[in-house]
Amino acid sequence: MIRAGVPKTWSVGDKSGRGSNGATNDIAIMRPPGRAPILLAIYSAGSTAPANDGEAVIAEAAKIVAESFAIADQKIDKAAPDFQTASHLFDYDAKAPFDVHDKVIEEFDGGTLHDITYTSPKDGPVAAYLVVPKGKGPFAAILFGHWGNGTRAEFIPEAKLYAKAGAISLIPDYPWDRPQPWRKTPSHYDKPELDCEIEIQAVLELRRGIDLLFARPDVDPKRLAYIGHSYGAQWGSILSAVDRRIKTSVLMAGVAENGDIFLRGNHPSIIELRKSRPSGQFERYAHITGDIDAIHFVGHAAPIPLLLQFGNFEEYFDKTSMEHYAAAASDPKKVLYYDTGHDLNDPRALEDRYNWLVKHIALRRLPILPTSSPKGQAP
Repeated sequence: MIRAGVPKTWSVGDKSGRGSNGATNDIAIMRPPGRAPILLAIYSAGSTAPANDGEAVIAEAAKIVAESFAIADQKIDKAAPDFQTASHLFDYDAKAPFDVHDKVIEEFDGGTLHDITYTSPKDGPVAAYLVVPKGKGPFAAILFGHWGNGTRAEFIPEAKLYAKAGAISLIPDYPWDRPQPWRKTPSHYDKPELDCEIEIQAVLELRRGIDLLFARPDVDPKRLAYIGHSYGAQWGSILSAVDRRIKTSVLMAGVAENGDIFLRGNHPSIIELRKSRPSGQFERYAHITGDIDAIHFVGHAAPIPLLLQFGNFEEYFDKTSMEHYAAAASDPKKVLYYDTGHDLNDPRALEDRYNWLVKHIALRRLPILPTSSPKGQAP
């Protein structure tokens, strides 16, 4: 029973037993490779379930114990890099050519919406929406990082609002949003180092987006804000720590550590994913990708002011993760919670972001809702 729950590379000697009161038990000496033996005893009583179910419970308990030891061993073997070392993961050539391709796709009351591409520091094109206000500027600038399961279109309505308020916005895509041969999807659970490279690329492309904004004569370089949602909040924690050109950051529904989702999250899709992976794989994945967790960077953002927004009904990670994230964030900061989920679709969240930008990058304050009805057809 215990044997079934631990890695096959472990040597196990066990003695199991059952009782008339529904008891099932197993005691084992386990010898993981390269460490001292572990003595484990598991006892379950009072169950009316079939014997096979009792054996499965023992095996699952043994799996949890084995994974806990694996995590502890990994932390001993490999400590997270210090901040100065980790920050150099995001170095790049800021003098490389942009090779911008620009197409205007919509004119709206307050500005124009462009579909552009620029060259990634890691090769290939980055697709982005550029929202430009009417007028000559100089404008404030906003860089957006969208939700990982969404697209760059997430922030078009908000960027249009800010255009009317005097800000030019850039909304890049991520490596996993692109067609082949540039598409890179961060789901290599057996190769976490590869996913780290993909996620680092996403951050580098956002930094390159700042270069692109600052190269425009209509941008005021003293008024740059970052807004990031979910994965975008993780990138924002990193950017706020390593790129001092940012004047303020808004981090929406950010998770403190990858492990808060992959190891401790209770969303049904995450639970099913955990069940489908080999024992210990997610623990190693969370540990390796943890080098670029938000928690290692958000405490180094000062003096950049941070607005952190969380949902009280967040479905991917728990309140403890939010509190951990908020406590680690450097001052000055403001932490707000809303009665919504990961989408953060409470209108007050938008209102609070807008007010924050009015305060920190001097946007004009306008009504959020338009006075006219929306278009009845696609542009």
